[in-house]
Amino acid sequence: MAFSEDQQQFADVAERFFGDKSTPTEVRRLMASDVGYDAEVWRQLAHEVGLTGTHLPEAYGGFGFGAVELGITCQAMGRHLYCGPFFASSVMAAHAVLNNGSEAQREALLPGIAAGTSIAALVLDDLSDPARVGMSIQADANGRLSGAAQLVADAHVADLLIVAARAADAVALFMVDAAQPGVKVTAQNCLDPTRRMARVQLDDVSAERLGNGPADLSLLWDQMCTALAHEMVGGAERLFETTVEYMKMRVQFGRVIGSFQALKHRCADLLLELELARAATHEAARYLATGAGDAFAPNLAKALASDAYISIAKQAIQLRGGIGFTWEEDTHLWYKRAKASEVFLGTSNWHREEMIRRMEVAHGG
Repeated sequence: MAFSEDQQQFADVAERFFGDKSTPTEVRRLMASDVGYDAEVWRQLAHEVGLTGTHLPEAYGGFGFGAVELGITCQAMGRHLYCGPFFASSVMAAHAVLNNGSEAQREALLPGIAAGTSIAALVLDDLSDPARVGMSIQADANGRLSGAAQLVADAHVADLLIVAARAADAVALFMVDAAQPGVKVTAQNCLDPTRRMARVQLDDVSAERLGNGPADLSLLWDQMCTALAHEMVGGAERLFETTVEYMKMRVQFGRVIGSFQALKHRCADLLLELELARAATHEAARYLATGAGDAFAPNLAKALASDAYISIAKQAIQLRGGIGFTWEEDTHLWYKRAKASEVFLGTSNWHREEMIRRMEVAHGG
């Protein structure tokens, strides 16, 4: 999908911003910090560049763009391994409110998220399959919640929790004040320290239901997976480009290793994977923005982006030889993000199975 002139300019702005604010040195500093992000950079991202509200409707404090522009933002973040609560708050939680909240709830919650003054986290007790969400958190007849979710992105810095819980015979979403008694957030040690995860324990906490009906997790999953696929494509692009540059300067047996035909073929295979993933990811954003295309486009995007990112990450380490395994070499930062994102919101195998199921439904199978 070709970007319009405005979209390309927007992509250039996002690339410059994250290229300046999210260098590998800065990423390493934030990995070692308690909160995992820079509050001043978050303020600039929200107020000066306006990225936190780019894709949200103007009626709720956003700029009124959509999935394509959100994808552009996430792709730039993935390229530069941005550390911050954007994906948790502006992508996951914001879409949950937008899809399921009443008009009054949207007006109350979304402006703060769009402005970056409120950080929200979406509490899902299963991050692999929407059909399994709501098994570990229950809502009683009075709407009070009890249960736990083991991995919640950026819950440690959230002031608002959007919680998926089983209410009677359906899964619904609830708003929870993260500071109230009965809410316990515990940081988790994870493979990828650039995206912080926490365990959220709820013990008979008061909550307000979002909307009146069951949660629309299918649409929400598509939106989250499409944004994540863009992020993964951005990371894969960065790894591929830096690996090719390394191969142009690394000398072995009196020649730069990039001149060896076998390694050229290996890079050509990786580039093909990357281009297919990028095309599928942009198509998924177009589908969400216009409704035209195949309903399984988000599943295909996540599957191909996962496979391409992890393939390129593995080769990025191998083609650097011994240095690729060292802590000082930055490649491992993207490798860890690739491995964590590979299973986040469903593995590539799960998405392929879901894609087939959707195709069967579309064709009356």
